[in-house]
Amino acid sequence: MNALTDQDDFDSVNSRRFERKDLHLAATVRKNATLRYPVDLIDLSVTGFRFKACAALMKGTRVWLTMPGMAGLEAVISWDRGGEFGCEFDRPLHPSVFDHIVKNCS
Repeated sequence: MNALTDQDDFDSVNSRRFERKDLHLAATVRKNATLRYPVDLIDLSVTGFRFKACAALMKGTRVWLTMPGMAGLEAVISWDRGGEFGCEFDRPLHPSVFDHIVKNCS
């Protein structure tokens, strides 16, 4: 039996199917109705995002990403590496929404 490691998860996330754009944006990740964490959004694709936070979050946790001027986007944490987290959206972003976010955060 071959168990996946965090490095395996990180490597699989890095084999991208979609373009990722680097950005630096202050956002919020909500773990449930009451726990909100300020985060630094590092990059974004139509299928997910990466952020840094001082938060007690774990792989498999369901979160909602909120960026200024937008409704929360539901995702699941795919991997974590010492305060840096990779997430996959439940529903991919529409390409025009992705372009709008990248354009306004550059």
